Amino acid sequence: MATSVSYVRAIIELAAELGCEPDERAVFEHRRAQSPDEYASTLLRATGTDVLLVDDGYPASGDGFGWQKMGELAGCRARPVLRIEARSRPEVDVRTARTHGFAALKTIAAYRGGLRLERDHPLWRVLEVNEETGEPLPVQVHCGFGDSDLCLPLADPGWLKPLIERFPGTHFVLLHCYPFVREAGWLAHVYANVSFDLSLTIPYVSRSAETLREALELAPVSKLLYASDAARAPELYFLAAKRWRDALAQVLPEFLPAGQALEAGRAILRENALKLYG
Repeated sequence: MATSVSYVRAIIELAAELGCEPDERAVFEHRRAQSPDEYASTLLRATGTDVLLVDDGYPASGDGFGWQKMGELAGCRARPVLRIEARSRPEVDVRTARTHGFAALKTIAAYRGGLRLERDHPLWRVLEVNEETGEPLPVQVHCGFGDSDLCLPLADPGWLKPLIERFPGTHFVLLHCYPFVREAGWLAHVYANVSFDLSLTIPYVSRSAETLREALELAPVSKLLYASDAARAPELYFLAAKRWRDALAQVLPEFLPAGQALEAGRAILRENALKLYG
């Protein structure tokens, strides 16, 4: 049995939502008693998601649901995000991405040697093509922790400073960011074309509220976005949504009057993303 604080708490939260005993076996048996589609749909719809943005490069085709099916299960609109490294001809695909309905581009350069990108790195040309379209899509960038095949110090979003300055017409969205939450917040504070989220960080870290406080030390409320980075396990969609809302409800009233706290929460959970992604 997993023993991280976040996991033990997750079992309790899932049991309360599913109406079963708060232990791992009871949650697992409840999961097995439903069809995979029914179970996934129950938890996805419990998030209250209105628009779902789905990375089209993970999991691999045939190893999970596509973005259209994910929208059906969640009972909401869904749009794909084009993963640059999953394309054999990324420059061609990026040039037509908007016309094909993609909401954003995404790079996992952090897994391909890190974010210290030299000028001859292929990503530079892809971003040039994106801006040449005249209406560049937002570019999501994996930052911070993830699987064991990345080098964490090279996933610090601070390495992106030259890229951010070279492409001022492109809006960069820093994803995940842990443990570089303050660094991401500083970039969002300094640069008009930078936003960030705490996906993956929330729900995995045990102190979601503390991480949120770090994010808002410098970053404007208008630059922070809700996201889950959930994949494969439908439980992660539910846990991310619940823990984000719990953290916002705890932290925002510490900083703002009630009316402004409510407005800030709505912006982070919904309005900032609608404005950015259209």
